[in-house]
Amino acid sequence: MRGSRRAAWLIGPALVAGVAYLDPGNVASNMTAGARFGYLLVWVVVLGNAMAWLIQYLSAKLGIVTGRSLAETLGERIRSRWGRRAYWLQAELVAMATDIAEVIGGAVALWLLFGVPLPIGGLLTGAVSIALLLIQQRRGARVFEFVVIGLLVIITIGFTYGVFVGPPDAAGVAAGLVPRFDGPDSVLLAASILGATIMPHAIYAH
Repeated sequence: MRGSRRAAWLIGPALVAGVAYLDPGNVASNMTAGARFGYLLVWVVVLGNAMAWLIQYLSAKLGIVTGRSLAETLGERIRSRWGRRAYWLQAELVAMATDIAEVIGGAVALWLLFGVPLPIGGLLTGAVSIALLLIQQRRGARVFEFVVIGLLVIITIGFTYGVFVGPPDAAGVAAGLVPRFDGPDSVLLAASILGATIMPHAIYAH
């Protein structure tokens, strides 16, 4: 019983880390790939998730064994000061690229759903993100987790509804598991799917 309660309390942080798979950038890249190429890049989605699971599992295992985050471990292992600075610089650049994808994805979603102009949608997405961070800072991690879980429930209901309204074609999904491309645009979309799935903040969060 005590183990079950402890596991239940850990669901919150796990779902917060799992938001990496349901962010605007991820949804936008997958929906664009589906709209343009149908089931062609399903194999990229499956492969990307498998890679993300493995990387995050190893990151979590590192934290359990060492008691340190991935950044702390790298800071200790990289002896060169310039090496640490170079790693910090690339981490900052990757984080900024990830944030840009989130803002653009949120802006596109608001434009598609409500006709909000893209610049205003980007500002609203950024404002909501800052508000969520303020909730975590002022109300604590537990309240922040409940807010995120509520948003995840809304997303889950929406996707589940979509599966029943427009169910995927089983033959098309099976054909999409065969690795192949259809021109340079499909390669770029495959790269965006991988980038939206295997994201730095998910690895560091674990």
